[in-house]
Amino acid sequence: MIANLLLPLVTWLPLPAASLAQDPPPVQDERPEVKTLIDELKEHVKQRGEEDPQAIEAVDKLYSEFSKSGPKDQKDIVGALVDCFDAKRPKELEPDVPDDRLYMACAVALGGMGPESVKPLTKLLDDKDVKKNLKLDRQIALSLGKTKDESAVKELLYLLKNPAPEMQAAGAEALGEFGEVDQKTRKKIVDEIIKIMMGQKTKVDNSPTDPEAAQRWSVISGPMIASLQRLTGNEENVPEEWQRWWNKNKKEDWDAPKN
Repeated sequence: MIANLLLPLVTWLPLPAASLAQDPPPVQDERPEVKTLIDELKEHVKQRGEEDPQAIEAVDKLYSEFSKSGPKDQKDIVGALVDCFDAKRPKELEPDVPDDRLYMACAVALGGMGPESVKPLTKLLDDKDVKKNLKLDRQIALSLGKTKDESAVKELLYLLKNPAPEMQAAGAEALGEFGEVDQKTRKKIVDEIIKIMMGQKTKVDNSPTDPEAAQRWSVISGPMIASLQRLTGNEENVPEEWQRWWNKNKKEDWDAPKN
C-alpha cells in the first residue's frame, strides 16, 4: 500500500546527474590509424622530395587526428612532424628558392599542437639550418605563438631583440596571441614591446636619413602595434600615444569590470 502511494512521487523525483548526462567516453590512445598515418608520412618523406605533396597530405591528416588523440599518440604525432625537418631536400623549386614545402606544412601544423609542440618549436628556432631560411624561421616563431602556451613567452620575448627585423616582427606578432594569459605576463609583454618600439622610433626620429633604421621601423611597427591592441584592448595607433597609455595604465587592473 505504501509503495503504491509513493509511486507518483517517485516518478517526479529528479534523476541522478549521472543518468541525465553521461561522461564522454575516454579518448582512445595508441590507435592503429595514427600509426598508419605516421608510417605513411615516413615513407613519403624518404623519397627526397618526389612525394612531398603526399607527405603534406599525411601531415594534414595527422593534424586532424591530433585533437582526437590520447597523450601517447599526440607525442608520436609531434615527433613525426619534427623528424621531417631532418629530411634533406637536394632540389630547389627554382634558382635560389629552397624546396621548403614540407617544412612549412609541418611548422604550421605544429602551431595547433600545443603544449606538446612548444619545446620542439623552441628548439627549431635555434636550429642552424632553419636560420638559413628566414621564411621558415618566421613561420616557426608564429607557430610558437599559435600554441598559446605561456611557456613560449620567454623565447618570443627574446625575438624582440633579434638582429633581423623580420624576426623581431614575427616575435611581436606571435606575442599578440597571449591575450588570455595572466595579467602579470601580459603586462610584461606589453612593457617589452613598447620599449623596443619606442627605442626604434627614437632612432628613426633622430636619424631621418638612415635607411636601415627606417626599413626596420617599417617592418616592426605594424605587428607591434597590432599585438599591443590585441593584448590590451586599447586601439591607439600612434607610438607616442602607446607610451602615454602605458605610463597611465601599467599599474591598473586590466581585468577589472568596465563601468
